[in-house]
Amino acid sequence: FPFPLTYIARLLRIHISERKREEEAESNQNSFAAMAPRKTPVVSRNPQLIRGVGKYSRSKMYHKRGLWAIKAKNGGVFPKHDPKPKAAATPVKPSKFYPADDIKMPLPNKRKAKPTKLRASITPGTVLILLAGRFKGKRVVFLKQLTSGLLLVTGPFKVNGVPLRRKFDDKYFAKAAEKKNKKGEGEFFEADKEEKSELPQDKKDDQKAVDAALLKSIEAVPDLKSYLAARFSLKAGMKPHELVF
Repeated sequence: FPFPLTYIARLLRIHISERKREEEAESNQNSFAAMAPRKTPVVSRNPQLIRGVGKYSRSKMYHKRGLWAIKAKNGGVFPKHDPKPKAAATPVKPSKFYPADDIKMPLPNKRKAKPTKLRASITPGTVLILLAGRFKGKRVVFLKQLTSGLLLVTGPFKVNGVPLRRKFDDKYFAKAAEKKNKKGEGEFFEADKEEKSELPQDKKDDQKAVDAALLKSIEAVPDLKSYLAARFSLKAGMKPHELVF
């Protein structure tokens, strides 16, 4: 015999081990294939002849899908299903690190601007008293209410120095935004010199045009001019909550 028995036994042992290895691999593949769900291909009931054009019409698909039977079963109306509750939002994990400086965040604000309802007794020509601002305590003449709810009033300026307030809209009184230059070390400690801005001529003309018509009516009423020029103030014995205007 040309080969020794030990050599032949070793070859048989190797062949048997390889065969077992192949059988185990095949069994593992079969088990994975059995565990994995088979995905059925999604096929449309209305195949497309060309892109965007289906084989069946809309009414044909209505009968083909059986929608007529569902509608007839529910008394001629499609059944309505309650919406599924939304899943709870996953909580956001806060960051481990925070900035050293406080960052200002805008607060949520759902308030809507509504025009102020005007009191029925306030009509054009009514004398009003300013309770706040630069001219508080002064008596003014009411002209009209703007769409924003603000009141258009005037002194007149010649009588008590109150200019035309809230004419047209807020943009009429808006100041032009100016870029401020960065101050150096020497200018930082020095007092700022405020430059007085002059009133444009067109605004002066508007004031004169409005006051001209008012002054004629004011002079026709005795003591009205001095009444408007006098500042409102509380005297001894006057209680603010008991005053009736």
